[in-house]
Amino acid sequence: MRNNQNSRNNADKSGKRGFAAMSPEEQRKIASKGGKAAHEKGTAHEFTSEEAREAGRKGGQNSHSTSR
Repeated sequence: MRNNQNSRNNADKSGKRGFAAMSPEEQRKIASKGGKAAHEKGTAHEFTSEEAREAGRKGGQNSHSTSR
């Protein structure tokens, strides 16, 4: 209960709510649980090396675009 109270106090001070009001460590812990659950359930996507290469190429093209 005390941890929830601290989260509420932090949210009040920063104006942030929910996930954004948590410390980075708390966010990582919760996100990790979600990733593990998705893998156990079999719904997590695992990139092949080709998919990862394509995603990186697209990201590079978008970040270096000159049509701004």
